[in-house]
Amino acid sequence: QVQLVESGGGLVQLGGSLRLSCAVSGVGIDEFGRYSVGWFRQAPGKEREFVAIMSWFGGTTVSDSVKDRFTISRDNTRSPIYLQMNALQPEDSAVYLCAAGPDYHTDYRRYDYWGQGTQVTVSS
Repeated sequence: QVQLVESGGGLVQLGGSLRLSCAVSGVGIDEFGRYSVGWFRQAPGKEREFVAIMSWFGGTTVSDSVKDRFTISRDNTRSPIYLQMNALQPEDSAVYLCAAGPDYHTDYRRYDYWGQGTQVTVSS
């Protein structure tokens, strides 16, 4: 069983920072090391939105809406996947979810495995 667990969310003031983590278990290191891992977010009443992805070899893509403020990273194939979020705005408030799949896509529908999500709330 593949399991992804997000952590690091919380309540933060406008302009603050958070670092989210996505821990993965239930899949072999070699297999998972070749997966793409993505971060998505979903606000109430809104469609799930792409935030950032990382390929198995370390290439990254970050949404234009947050690329100047957010960074996706991973120390190695055995470490969690991080989303560093700086200069947070109220519009960033959402449930943030990590996902994994064998291909590289910004479309959430193309991902096979999902975590439960972690809430990020930015107050003004």
